[in-house]
Amino acid sequence: MAYCWKTDRDSSESHEKQQEHHESHSVNQPLFPSQVSLGFDHIVDEISNKVPLYQREIEKNTIFVPSASSWDSRRHSLDETHQISLNEFISRSSELSCHQGSKTPVIGFSHSVLPDSQRKKKESSWGNPTENYHGADDSRFDILAPPSSGLDKTNSRSELENENHNYHIGFESSIPLIYPTSSNDSMPKEENKRRRNMNIVEPSLMIFKGSLLPRTWESTCPKNIEPTGCTIQLVEVPQGSNMSLASFCDKVKKIRETYHADDINSNSGKIWSTTTAFPYRLFPNTKFNISIFTDNSTQQLHFMPYANYLVKDLIAEILHLCTNDQLSSKDHLLSICGYEEFLQNDQYLGSHRIFQKNKSVLQLTLQKNREAPGKLSRKHADDHSQFYLNQLLQFMHIWKVSRQCLSTVIKKYDFHLRYLLKTQQNMDNMIEEVKNICGVLGCVETKQITDAINELNLILQRKAESFHQNSETSTKGLIEKVTTKLSMSIYQLIDIYCCSFYADFQPLNAPNSVSCVNLGLHSHLSFTVYAAHNIPETWVHSYKAFSFSCWLTYAGKKLCQVRNYRNIPVKKLLFFLVNWNETINFPLEIKALPRESMLTIKLFGVTCATNSADLLAWTCFPLFPKQRYILRSVLFSTTLQDEPPLEMIAPGVWDISQPSPVTLQINFPATEWEYMKLDSQENRSDLEEPPKECLKHISRLSQKQSPLLLSEEKRRYLWFYRFYCNNENCSLPLVLGSAPGWDEKTVSEMHAILRRWKFSHPLDALGLLTSSFPDQEIRKVAVQQLDKLLNDELLEYLPQLVQAVKFEWNLESPLVQLLLHRSLQSIQIAHRLYWLLKDAQNEAYFKSWYQKLLAALQFCVGKALSDEFSKEKKLIKILGDIGEKVKSASDPQRQEVLKKEIGRLEEFFQGSDTCHLPLNPAVCIKGIDGNACSYFTSNALPLKITFINANPMGRNISVIFKAGDDLRQDMLVLQIIQVMDNIWLQEGLDMQMIIYRCLSTGKGQGLVQMVPDAVTLAKIHRHSGLIGPLKENTIKKWFSQHNHLKVDYEQALRNFFYSCAGWCVVTFILGVCDRHNDNIMLTKSGHMFHIDFGKFLGHAQTFGGIKRDRAPFIFTSEMEYFITEGGKNPQHFQDFVELCCRAYNIVRRHSRLLLNLLEMMLHAGLPELSGIQDLKYVYDNLRPQDSDLEATSHFTKKIKESLECFPVKLNNLIHTLAQMTAISPAKSTSQTFSQESCMLSATRSIQKATILGFSKKTNHLYLIQVTHSKNETILTEKSFDQFSKLHSQLQKQFVSWTLPEFPHWWHLPFTNSDHKRFRDLNHYMEQILNGSYEVANSDCVLSFFLSDPVEQAVEELSPVDLGEKFPDKKPKVQLVISYEDAKLTILVKHMKNIHLPDGSVPSAHVEFYLLPYPSEVRRRKTKSVPKCTNPTYNEIVVYDEVTELQGHVLMLIVKSKTTFVGAINIRLCSVLLNEEKWYPLGNNII
Repeated sequence: MAYCWKTDRDSSESHEKQQEHHESHSVNQPLFPSQVSLGFDHIVDEISNKVPLYQREIEKNTIFVPSASSWDSRRHSLDETHQISLNEFISRSSELSCHQGSKTPVIGFSHSVLPDSQRKKKESSWGNPTENYHGADDSRFDILAPPSSGLDKTNSRSELENENHNYHIGFESSIPLIYPTSSNDSMPKEENKRRRNMNIVEPSLMIFKGSLLPRTWESTCPKNIEPTGCTIQLVEVPQGSNMSLASFCDKVKKIRETYHADDINSNSGKIWSTTTAFPYRLFPNTKFNISIFTDNSTQQLHFMPYANYLVKDLIAEILHLCTNDQLSSKDHLLSICGYEEFLQNDQYLGSHRIFQKNKSVLQLTLQKNREAPGKLSRKHADDHSQFYLNQLLQFMHIWKVSRQCLSTVIKKYDFHLRYLLKTQQNMDNMIEEVKNICGVLGCVETKQITDAINELNLILQRKAESFHQNSETSTKGLIEKVTTKLSMSIYQLIDIYCCSFYADFQPLNAPNSVSCVNLGLHSHLSFTVYAAHNIPETWVHSYKAFSFSCWLTYAGKKLCQVRNYRNIPVKKLLFFLVNWNETINFPLEIKALPRESMLTIKLFGVTCATNSADLLAWTCFPLFPKQRYILRSVLFSTTLQDEPPLEMIAPGVWDISQPSPVTLQINFPATEWEYMKLDSQENRSDLEEPPKECLKHISRLSQKQSPLLLSEEKRRYLWFYRFYCNNENCSLPLVLGSAPGWDEKTVSEMHAILRRWKFSHPLDALGLLTSSFPDQEIRKVAVQQLDKLLNDELLEYLPQLVQAVKFEWNLESPLVQLLLHRSLQSIQIAHRLYWLLKDAQNEAYFKSWYQKLLAALQFCVGKALSDEFSKEKKLIKILGDIGEKVKSASDPQRQEVLKKEIGRLEEFFQGSDTCHLPLNPAVCIKGIDGNACSYFTSNALPLKITFINANPMGRNISVIFKAGDDLRQDMLVLQIIQVMDNIWLQEGLDMQMIIYRCLSTGKGQGLVQMVPDAVTLAKIHRHSGLIGPLKENTIKKWFSQHNHLKVDYEQALRNFFYSCAGWCVVTFILGVCDRHNDNIMLTKSGHMFHIDFGKFLGHAQTFGGIKRDRAPFIFTSEMEYFITEGGKNPQHFQDFVELCCRAYNIVRRHSRLLLNLLEMMLHAGLPELSGIQDLKYVYDNLRPQDSDLEATSHFTKKIKESLECFPVKLNNLIHTLAQMTAISPAKSTSQTFSQESCMLSATRSIQKATILGFSKKTNHLYLIQVTHSKNETILTEKSFDQFSKLHSQLQKQFVSWTLPEFPHWWHLPFTNSDHKRFRDLNHYMEQILNGSYEVANSDCVLSFFLSDPVEQAVEELSPVDLGEKFPDKKPKVQLVISYEDAKLTILVKHMKNIHLPDGSVPSAHVEFYLLPYPSEVRRRKTKSVPKCTNPTYNEIVVYDEVTELQGHVLMLIVKSKTTFVGAINIRLCSVLLNEEKWYPLGNNII
């Protein structure tokens, strides 16, 4: 990377060769102790609840710091008198200190790889011109007063009395210490010499606001000061003491300010219906049937506008028709009946998705577009509101320490300090208050605080032992000095705490001495890991020592690792801590590090029993936040949760600025590196045209779509030819992802490629937002491309963009800004983004980032919409509570519990009036239909909740609330299916897909839309008897029962034909598993759709080691039976295969988009999408490297595999039998029996039955018209004997009941018997059906009238046209012939009307011969299709090395085993290539 100094400095570097240290990289698996609480929580709570006792004596928010008796203008060295005298006390009582001086090891590579420091010739305020890079273990915060070295304890008392009192509080120096020091006199000469070779100019104290950014301090003490003391003032900082947080708040406020409340275009407060690009292929000349409701008329207005009619033109036509006034269409809007959703006036009707999916009569309402914005719009008060995270994130407890709490302990400390100075007594109370201050500040105790307390103890101890008369005077002076140091140490601890962590306060004044050191352009990365503070007591007892390791990573790859040698035990004075004070040297030059480098530090504990190292905690942070290198000492919070995957190491994975149980202190040199972007140019002047083979290879490699799927060799190849790659033969993520590294030169070339690249479509840039590309410039370009998408287009990909936020460098990134901008423009986006962010907070990592982004979103959208979000959240909370209570209740009581708890929902609506449905913001609900609510008896016991629509023209909405199921995976699968359906629609292919809404609202809970009038295939199977799943006609019979009219049956067959094909394709591509008849649903209108996507990407369930899902997808013989109408129209199967293959090939052309969407979700925590192997599974199913002919052949094989897979039917049978004992899927709150039983009784209840006459088949059967539920009619045929048996069964079942008299044969007269029997039987049926409810709805009556319906009305229909008609009966074969690069390819698609010479059905195969070559050389053959007159093949035959087509003849012969069926000779030079064509088959070979 390119880094440079902000100002030029001279530097001199010297290197010394030393032997490198080797270290072990072995790390054991983490073994975490029990939950560890924040060690200072009780202190905060205790202090917060107490009223200060000494407020009258202490000024508000101040700390009294006694000064020395006099201040000298000269600056003294700590190696001089003062240092000697102080260390006399320390040496006498070294056992009181936990920071014992010792040799500091150098970790990593030898010192010779690091440059010597620059030496200053003038002394600093701390004394020595240079300070050691490696201090003793005694050293604590490098910014604080340095420690003293120990001397012989025989120093006399007179030395103390004569000691120079002109010492410094700590801010006079222009260059305070960064690294802890130790006296050179206290170490051996050789060690001292070795360390002096490592000396570096003493880095400056760079105190800063925010995560590692500099801030300006002001000096608090002049050079000469009277001993009147100095004070600390804590000022409130609403935006937070952390500069990055404050900067984010400011950025969010500026974004919101760009959208004023009075801007009706961006603040309409209305929910607009989503649109797409106009699908010209779908609506070439289509008209819609629309009914319009207006305020001026009670009657509906009917219009049939074309699909390419503008909404505003339709409004103008409506106004012209219903009023004489010249009203403007701009003043009116069209809303969808039953929804708070408006059509967009400037869009075509056909561009709205509701028109693309709904072919029935659409009902719209004409409304006046009032000037006042909608109820969800932002108000003028929102424009003047301030954005402070502490106001919006109170639930996060983001401010762990309040200003009031800290002020309280400071006042108590100040009181005891004054008392100590006055009486030289009561030392214990003051030490206790110091401990409280440190406890409030994360239990961090600095070296200076520890030393000052030790010195005070020693001074008071000396006083007690001394009998000299002047001892009181000298002791008082020493106490003043030491307490001054103690107070300043506390002051500095407060400041560094505020700089390192989020706080709503900071010290008012600070030293203004900032000086940076030039370590040289080739300096290596080096820093000191000082200590881990607040070690939990459970760790102290479980581990005998602690160590750490440092990892440097980039883009999910490890750059380097260093692990320390020493295992350090825990020490304690005020709190437990581990004091390493070890310098880490990486063998990497700072200027060569990528700008987005991450540093991870792991804390290990060595167990007492096994000596193994357990991972206890970790933290990670960027080395160059805000394009600058980290400066000076910093506190980092650590997390005790499991270590994240290497690929997820990013700035937001763990919030280092929120206090945590264990705090890590790291000291960085105060360099002033700044990233400088280099403008480099590609050197392409000498490029030659690459060979065609090279371009072909690039094109083949581009089919991999994702750099994760490229091997290392292929990446090298692609990067070598990077200059020849463009948007026509490759994708940008593949080219940039093939870069060999991230060094300065490579990154410069990547940026050059980025600048010249032309994107074919904005979505091509999605792949640049994956975890593989942390480079900020690359991600910025990607966002610039996505910004070209319309709001409705961007809405479709929000889940992936929310995941991409994880790998942004900060919360002010272009991607975050894009999301906030679009949320201000669209309520649809704001609403979906809200729930995505709410759900993302339940992930293991990045929680803090999502919380802040959610708070920013709520601020941007204004109070009205934010309040609406709160109501929806409250609704979900109530549903969750109800679900838990129903689940915890016993089975007999669940019904009553649900009925009782539904009252909470009623109370919610009484208080909230209305609420938008989280599943769909366009649906507004006002109440609950308690009688329609129920629960399902599956393991998770989901609730069925029916809401009352607030729109009087809308019907009630039923949803399923699931608790205990992770719906995020269902959301992803349904999103990908929706993307595929949109692709088909744009290509003019409506696959009649029903894609229901699904929303994950929290951990293991969410809402699912219920599709009206849909039943499971399992229910249909159960109604067909015990072996219903094995019957061929089950589906066909069910549709026949519910579609008696010809037009209805044809439409149902067409809908099933298309929807079945669509779901075959999507479930195959996504590898949806756990497919059985309870996961497939049908509607009476013919639509088939799948539900429950808990298993996908081929992760099939196993039973006894055998996969339950054996077929590529679900397409059974009963489905084929319905499509071909019982085998009467076998060509429908060929049409079905053609449709599947066409849909499959259309989706394959968008493989890159689908793979990008899945890759961006790899780190979402989904159980079955977590690695490259999952991505490769979809890639293998999409087969982007195949031609359309090859893919057609492949998918046809999958159709045949599915059709012939008997285990699918067996699985359905087993599932049906298992469900027989628990046939009730739901229990109602208002009935004592199952909801399904109620539904069956209601739907099978018969209103009327009438004999129409005798059947046309035979005179022995009566043709009976049966009218059942919803006035639906069916025809059935029954004999007189069957009537008699029915009566006998009723007599046996209802022994004590009075039944109608049956008209036996002896009741018939001798004449006109038929007419008399018709009348008597009709009367008998009328009495049965209108009599007792129990008799009329008994199983024997219902089965008698509803079983075996006559399909006469359907059978008399002409075959449904689903594809090509076959007007003739001549045998034909369909071929597609292509020729490219001397390769002849023939796709054998279908044949029709083929028979053996005797008229029987053949088992045909096709043989090819390319003439004039010898037959044995050029013979090709397909597989045979058994017993079929209209076989489907879709097999490919290939001839290589065909130099030209001229003079070649393709001879095709159809045989059934060895019997000749037909043949044709095709002259290749006259063939239309790449075109489907039917060729007639002759009856002999020419």
